[in-house]
Amino acid sequence: MTTRFTVDGKKVSLLGYGAMRLPTADGGHANNWVLDMSTKEIDQKHLNRQVRRMLEAGVNYFDVAPVYCRGEAEKCLGIALEASGWNRGDYVLATKLSNFLPTQHSLESCKGIFEKSLKELRTDYIDNYCLHNIGIGGYENFLSRYVKNGAADWCAELRAQKKIRNLGFSFHGDPRAWDWCIEHHDKYKWDFAIIQMNYVDWLHAKEVNDRNLNAKTLYDTLTKLKIPVVIMEPLLGGRLARYNWSLANELTPLDPEATLAKWAFRFCGSFDNVMTVLSGMTFDEHIDENIATFSPLKKCEEKELAALERAAQAYLACNAIPCNCCNYCMPCPYGLDIPSILTFRNQYLTKDGGRKPREILKAYENMIPEELRRADHCTGCGRCSPHCPQQIDVAKEIAAIDAAMDVLKLEALR
Repeated sequence: MTTRFTVDGKKVSLLGYGAMRLPTADGGHANNWVLDMSTKEIDQKHLNRQVRRMLEAGVNYFDVAPVYCRGEAEKCLGIALEASGWNRGDYVLATKLSNFLPTQHSLESCKGIFEKSLKELRTDYIDNYCLHNIGIGGYENFLSRYVKNGAADWCAELRAQKKIRNLGFSFHGDPRAWDWCIEHHDKYKWDFAIIQMNYVDWLHAKEVNDRNLNAKTLYDTLTKLKIPVVIMEPLLGGRLARYNWSLANELTPLDPEATLAKWAFRFCGSFDNVMTVLSGMTFDEHIDENIATFSPLKKCEEKELAALERAAQAYLACNAIPCNCCNYCMPCPYGLDIPSILTFRNQYLTKDGGRKPREILKAYENMIPEELRRADHCTGCGRCSPHCPQQIDVAKEIAAIDAAMDVLKLEALR
């Protein structure tokens, strides 16, 4: 297993485990309001085996948050790590201050979130503690969550007391929150930062939405400040792992045996200031494949990086909606399954779809059951969009999907 950085004296695996899609008893995964989410209980015994397997293979970075997997992820991961038989000093444990609700913004509430994380994770300290998703909800929301209430200063005190060993932040959304953290690096001395980085967002995130910052800009800024990078969304919510002719056309000729996921992970691991690349590995085969990719990692050569850039441009030409199924838009007050609707649109209503109207309509029925409510139930209330890290105009996109489905229904009658 490739390693580059150390945390509290521990070498950090370049492949990290993101505990946000834990396996469930029915063979699915648990997350909050996500496409194909299972409502069944988390399969603790299976998770225990997976965690032990990862530790044995050299994966020792475990990233979680209080809000993951219906709020159960910290507890289940804590049980699995304890059951693994490995010592607490053998792995790096990372969690977050997920104070998203206005009722959680007070410093007292933030302290309660931290203490609960310690209890659930069965530990008396956190290796990497993170201000979670600093840009979501806009700049004023960021100030309310972390600045005006003194939470950022309190987290720095936790570090001084060794209750956390490193302090960082994860970034989506409003660039002003990013600028604030960078401008205050001299005060807080951030030990790491989590950014969305993949071969599409590397140079093209701003093309998707003008308020985005390209991953290269984020990475270069952090590298200049000597702040190690933790990567999230290396597969763009799984979109870069699903078969897509635009991607395969550029990448498969270079290595017919490599999966699209392997290409995405190799890209992320090719940059020296990357501490670890997080992957939400639900299934055993994902774990095995990713371990093989990183043991050791083969950096991308120049010709491969060029091919990945061509693949990124081809992918963007498909005009997919940049939804990563993170579920911050959920629940919808009117019962829509927003991530499923947007995922359906990306799979069936882009240039890469290539299916007949009746096939698309049948897929719509299968992917979004009537009881979950489809695009025609959207009222355009707009409550979802402010919570979207990708800054998608959700109501506008769903209205367009509904209009497209009406056209397909007419075409299917011909």
